[in-house]
Amino acid sequence: MSEERMILCGANAYEKKYYFNETFSRIPGSIQDELHIICVLFTEEAGGVFTVVFEPDGSVSLETDADENDVYYDEIGSGLLVKEIRRKRKELLQSLSLYYRALVLKEDLTGMLEEEG
Repeated sequence: MSEERMILCGANAYEKKYYFNETFSRIPGSIQDELHIICVLFTEEAGGVFTVVFEPDGSVSLETDADENDVYYDEIGSGLLVKEIRRKRKELLQSLSLYYRALVLKEDLTGMLEEEG
């Protein structure tokens, strides 16, 4: 199992840029578009930098950070926004985790999928 975290995508309000890790280019375009929208809207609303990261165990983390001197960054609002994304996009985040665990970590997920079905 990989011991490294891998960034899937992110947006930076300071540079007005969006990044998508091409390692995951096989993720369907509609999901890539949805991730793009989530990241950009997050930084438009809260500022700072927002990233979607795969943890070594395959779980998905949503992270936000800001420059030390950024007086416009809303730390409380960004935390609430992360919780809202987790709640509203729960299925998307679970699907991304399954994708990563199956295709990158090469886990056998058949038992888990049979339990859900």
